[in-house]
Parts: sequence; structure tokens; C-alpha cells
Amino acid sequence: MDTEDNNRTVTEFTILGFSSIGPYWPLFFTVLLFIYVTIVIGNISISVLILNDRHLHTPMYMFISILSFLEILYTAVTIPCMLTVIWKGKIQITFGNCMLQMYLFHSLGITENYLLNVMAYDRMVAICDPLRYHTIMTSKRCKTLASSCWFLGFISPTTLLISVSTLPFCGPHEIDHLFCDSSPLLKLACTDTSINAITDFVISLCMIVLTFLFISVTYVKIIITIVKMDSTHGQGKAFSTCASHLVVVFIFYGSVTFMYVRPNVDYTPEFDKLVALNYSVLTPLLNPIIYSFRNKEMKNTLKRFLKLKI
Repeated sequence: MDTEDNNRTVTEFTILGFSSIGPYWPLFFTVLLFIYVTIVIGNISISVLILNDRHLHTPMYMFISILSFLEILYTAVTIPCMLTVIWKGKIQITFGNCMLQMYLFHSLGITENYLLNVMAYDRMVAICDPLRYHTIMTSKRCKTLASSCWFLGFISPTTLLISVSTLPFCGPHEIDHLFCDSSPLLKLACTDTSINAITDFVISLCMIVLTFLFISVTYVKIIITIVKMDSTHGQGKAFSTCASHLVVVFIFYGSVTFMYVRPNVDYTPEFDKLVALNYSVLTPLLNPIIYSFRNKEMKNTLKRFLKLKI
């Protein structure tokens, strides 16, 4: 049977999920469902608060609302699949849907990566060049930057999608993971995937290093500007506006780098699943908490909103 015939015989995969949790699956399912509901409600609340308060109609909060919308989509791609796997023990997914899930998961993650860079740029302009801030960060430019994040995010994983979808899969077609992702799929291919793995590694490395380097440069400029400020109050306010973004950046880059840019070592599938839970569940859960509870303006807006409703 040639490669093309092998590839055509693949109609579906079986996602195994956490096959070792045994009798604890109801508890695991309940916790994950609670987290998912919290993520959705938290991010929707942030978007609603920003849209309803004209004081928050600024570039910074516009980007935060986009980030919240991204988190809702990002988790919708994977967590319902995880919940179904936990409930049923394992599920079947068609070849096309598996490729679509992998593509959307990477696209939305890369879009968030670029958006974090835009948010860093916005903070740099606000702190380092406040007098020209409204001239530089115009409504048109903000929309262009946000649109570019979505465009680049959905274009970037095209190479990965083509390289994985054209591989021959001869069986078994069991994905020992929580959802369809590139790493477990490469292990199922019945051909040498070293070139695919190296290509994926190099692209991920370049993207993460370059974008993180850009954020690092912006924050070096921000810190230098803050240190030169005469007012202690001004320094504290400047640091507070950047703190939430910095925390999200470190959480995002830390988890993604560990999963996609790491030495070629054979980790157990269970270990990879725990890492996947970190960046696909815990990171989206922490983002609304960080931006709501650490942000004074968001807390004040929430208080006004609740008083109005009451």
C-alpha cells in the first residue's frame, strides 16, 4: 500500500484522554466543567464591563476585551472536547475535524501571542511618549493592529497544517492526548517525521523568541522611563498599569515555550497532558482574574455596574 492510499484510509482518530484517572473521572469532570464556566463567564464579564463603560473605551481596554474574546474561542476549541473524552472515556473524531481543531488551536494561540505584543507596544507609547499617545494610538491604528494580529495568527499555522495533514497514518489511529495537536499526531505517522518535527520546532522557536524579544525591548524602555520619573506616585501608577500584562506574558510564554520549544526528549503522554492542561485551561482561567482583581479601574467599573443593576 503506497503513502497516498495509507493517507486516504484514515477517516477518524480516537482520542484517549486521561485513561488512567479511573473512578475519579466524575470529580475531574466536575472541576474542569466549573473551570470552563468560570472562564466563559469571567471573560464575557470583562467584555461587557468594557463595552458599557465609556471611561474604558481606550486602546488598552479595547485590547483587553479582544484578549477576553480570544480566550473564549481558544477554550471552546479544546475544553468541550476534553469534557466529552472524560465523560465517555474516549471519543472518535474525524480526520478533517481533527485537523481543524489543531489548526484553530494553534491559530488562536498565535493570535494571542501577537496581541500580547501589541499590548506591550501600547503600554510603551503610553508611558514613554504620553503627550503623543492619542496621536499615535488612534482608533484607526488600533483597529489595524488588532486586525493584523488575527490575520497573522490564522496565516502562521498553515505550514504546520499542510505538513501534518499530508502525512501517511497507517494505524493505530489512537491519539494519546486530550485533543488533536501536532506532537501526538506526528507520533502516529508511519513515516519518518524528523523533518516535520524540526520544522515545527524552528518555526515555533523563531516566533516565540522574536515576539518575546520585542516585548522585552518595550519593557526595558518602559522601566528606564519609569525610573527617570520624579514622582513616586507616577512611578507606582505606571508600574501598576504594566503589572497585569507582565504576569499574563510570563504565564503564556512560560507554558507555551515548555510545550513547543524544548529538547527532543521522550516525555510520557501523561506528562504532556498535564502541560497541555496548563496552557489550555489554567492560563485562560488566570487571565480574567489578573485583569479584573489587579486592575483598580476594572474593579471600580464592576462596582458601578452592580450598583446600577441593583
